[in-house]
Amino acid sequence: MIYFTSDLHFGHINILRHCDRPFADIDEMDRELIARWNRRVTPQDDVYILGDLFYRNQRSAAEYLRQLAGHKYLILGNHDVKWLKGMNLSLYFENVSRMEERKIGDHFMTLCHYPMLAWSGCARGHYLVHGHIHNSTSMPYWPVLQHMDTALNAGVDINDFQPVTLEELIENNAVQKQKPYVPSDHSPDYNTGRDDRYRE
Repeated sequence: MIYFTSDLHFGHINILRHCDRPFADIDEMDRELIARWNRRVTPQDDVYILGDLFYRNQRSAAEYLRQLAGHKYLILGNHDVKWLKGMNLSLYFENVSRMEERKIGDHFMTLCHYPMLAWSGCARGHYLVHGHIHNSTSMPYWPVLQHMDTALNAGVDINDFQPVTLEELIENNAVQKQKPYVPSDHSPDYNTGRDDRYRE
């Protein structure tokens, strides 16, 4: 099987508040993310991670990665910086890159942490699988994304906190895209380029 996931933010205490995650504390969140992953993924499965796997984690990344089943492919996100230092990535990942264009199963896809307005083959129905936006509908570009059926958010916050198949990704995104645009005081400032979401 082939699965997709993104923005787990293992170890990030404040993500509980930022995304209203349904866990009592960070230990429960980490345990549940690992459990849900391993209930689905077998050692033979492929998992494409669309970035932001860890952030401000107190435990080592290796401690988490040793517990996650499957062949893992990492697309780097904006928070995938500090935890990478000193890591032998080949011990845990089949591949690590900033963006990929590849055929996965029967579909051509672009894999990138960030949502994009256009990508290779988008006019022919090729998929973009991304992360970064969590469950937010407050970005000024949300109304555009709502009408982009082949742009699929793999973030755990809209995918039941577990890796999902392409079919599940399509279904979950269709539900999420019914949610209206609701501007927020915490939306990024596009005049200055400053975006403080999830930095705490």
